[in-house]
Amino acid sequence: MQLYPTRTAAHMAIAGVAVMGAGLIAREPAIVGWGGAILVAIALARSVTLVSVARIRAAGFEMLWGGARRTLRSARGGTVEIEAEVRNRDTLAARYVKLRAIASSQLDVRIEPSRGEVSASGRLKVKIVVRTPRVGQHGLHGLALEVHGAPGLFEVPLTFANPYGIEVLPRPFMAYLAQPRGGRSHLLAASGRPGRARGEGDDLRELREHQPGDPFRKIAWKASARRGTLLVREFEREERDVVWILVDAAVELWAGPLGRAPLDLMIDEAASIATRHLGRGDRVGLIVLASGPRVTIPPEHGPGHGEKIAQALTVGCGTYDAERSELDEADVAARVLEHLRPLDARGLADLRRGDLDRLAARAESMCARAPFSAPAPLGRSQRERTLRRYLASYGIESPARSEPERRDPAGIIAESLTHIARARPRASLVYVIAPPPADAQLSQLAEAARRLSRKAVHLTWTLPDVEAGLAPPWDAPRPQESGGDEEPASPAPSDGAFQELAPIAAEAVLLRARVAQTRHEAALRKAGVRVVRLRAKTSAAPSAAAAAPHDGAHPSGA
Repeated sequence: MQLYPTRTAAHMAIAGVAVMGAGLIAREPAIVGWGGAILVAIALARSVTLVSVARIRAAGFEMLWGGARRTLRSARGGTVEIEAEVRNRDTLAARYVKLRAIASSQLDVRIEPSRGEVSASGRLKVKIVVRTPRVGQHGLHGLALEVHGAPGLFEVPLTFANPYGIEVLPRPFMAYLAQPRGGRSHLLAASGRPGRARGEGDDLRELREHQPGDPFRKIAWKASARRGTLLVREFEREERDVVWILVDAAVELWAGPLGRAPLDLMIDEAASIATRHLGRGDRVGLIVLASGPRVTIPPEHGPGHGEKIAQALTVGCGTYDAERSELDEADVAARVLEHLRPLDARGLADLRRGDLDRLAARAESMCARAPFSAPAPLGRSQRERTLRRYLASYGIESPARSEPERRDPAGIIAESLTHIARARPRASLVYVIAPPPADAQLSQLAEAARRLSRKAVHLTWTLPDVEAGLAPPWDAPRPQESGGDEEPASPAPSDGAFQELAPIAAEAVLLRARVAQTRHEAALRKAGVRVVRLRAKTSAAPSAAAAAPHDGAHPSGA
């Protein structure tokens, strides 16, 4: 248990030392005794605080989440509210000066009320407001309560380790997955090209004469009576597209402001395309790429398949793998140890320092209590995979690696396009959501695009805009305030030079990026690829530019 002095206690201690010093200089025992009495009083207050807080903890000071569930879902960029209850089983009231959440940095958490008092043998209900700017499985690990002791001179943080999971899905999938399942969608074909064919449907194609084998339920009795011969109704069946979506989830695409990084926008665009085609009854497949294919989901249709795609976009782009994480095994073990200690019944007192094997075994046994059921990420050893799985299961943040992955993006995308060209059922639409490849890598990519074009497969490439999600890397100069005849304080020479040069350098970098992107777009169009640019507004609404025309019309190759 750690105690922290308040400002009042610090001022009193300084005053006591000062009075004792003055008494020693003046050689007055009464003044020295007065200053010493102040310091003794502070020491007694510290002891009283320790006893009172220990009494609160022994009596059963606890925190409980509202409801029986320990996980919830939210759309990216949305806000959810969670209720919690703090219970004080002691016979004395406990005043707290600050209540804060221990949560992943991928969440924006606010607590109401942040300060107050828990009455004796009473309960205090608090509301936790969580904003979710980034997709993923994030953890709200508990609350930390700073309690004042009886004299009010010391603060003691009390941590309630009570994990809660928040799964953040791409916004388009929240509305799609909430729709009722079943109904007329079962009458639509699951594969093929847009068109009309005979089959089970709702649109009348023609009335024809009855043939042997026709079911009686298709007989048009009124029309048969008028014509004097048996006629049956022939309906039309709509054939559907087979759609593939390729998403480049390279770790460097997480760079940028939280919620406005290129990969944030790309995931939303992929979700928008997937939900649009799934809503039409099309079969949709997904490939998530990085240094190689990370997730491959064959084309299927229906809300159940949409759940798989949403899960892949939510988890498949994460950074828990060793090759995508900034944390090495020692850093991962330190985070596991810090999180596991309050959850363990013995507080890991029986665990020797540096014994990572036993720590991994203890972490493995605690994964059953985690809010998420996560597969083991990639690691250099089984022990490291177990520790990383603990982080993923509890939604503990694993920061993205600062260095880009070593890979050949154009070659990886070309291999995936070749796989799609050979796959069955035959694809009709392919969407690639990725940055443009380098000029030297376009040859193999152009060959894969031509192979798809020969098979009447329409390819659309969505590029993240070079300015999407970017914020100025400099602070705008603030106007100087002056009063009277005083001259305004001039900034330091280094600050002034930075303020002048930073916008010019940033504009030069953006200009070069725009020119390179325009050149890459022209090269892709020359290879027969339809190119659209992904803007930041697609994080809140589906991109209209990337939408495929309906009812048989396909995007052109220009």
